[in-house]
Amino acid sequence: MPNPKIKHDWYQTEAFVVVTILAKNSENVEINYTETTLSVTAKLPSGNEYSLELDLAHHIVPNQCSYKVVPSKIEVKLKKRDGLRWTVLEGNPVVGEAVKPIPDAIMRNEPPKYPTSSKKPKDWDRVEKEIEKQEEEEKPEGDAALNALFQKIYGGGSDEVRRAMNKSFQESGGTVLSTNWNEVGKGKVEKKPPDGLEWKQWDS
Repeated sequence: MPNPKIKHDWYQTEAFVVVTILAKNSENVEINYTETTLSVTAKLPSGNEYSLELDLAHHIVPNQCSYKVVPSKIEVKLKKRDGLRWTVLEGNPVVGEAVKPIPDAIMRNEPPKYPTSSKKPKDWDRVEKEIEKQEEEEKPEGDAALNALFQKIYGGGSDEVRRAMNKSFQESGGTVLSTNWNEVGKGKVEKKPPDGLEWKQWDS
């Protein structure tokens, strides 16, 4: 008796080719793999035998293949041997059709490296650490040094120190910066411009 017409289809991922056979409610499913063939036999609810024999276009790794049978279909997962992008499932690929290797990193599920024109891959984590180290070694000068000092005091200070710095700076119009909350907390901080200068509102 000829094989019943049952549709099969396939798709691929980087590492696998998945063959789907739309044989519903199959029983006694047997799957055999070699490096270049796939053989599927099953008993259908009608009592007929179904079989599928495929000569694969590329090599697979038989001991890393698997399958599952669900009420709606049989799904066979074939492990690619060479990590190629298959253009066809069976027979020989069409001449002239490019079959590109899939990068090893994808096959090994590694994170991609940042693109670079350099032939040598860069370790970006190390580059980042080197930049941080250089930034730490750069000694700021003048206003930058003063700001860095204030940031360090503010960042490492207690809540009281931060409150004192905020209150004194705001209430004095930027002329006083105190870290002593006991003193600052008593009342409003008066403006103290440098000697010889007078404090004025910006718009006055």
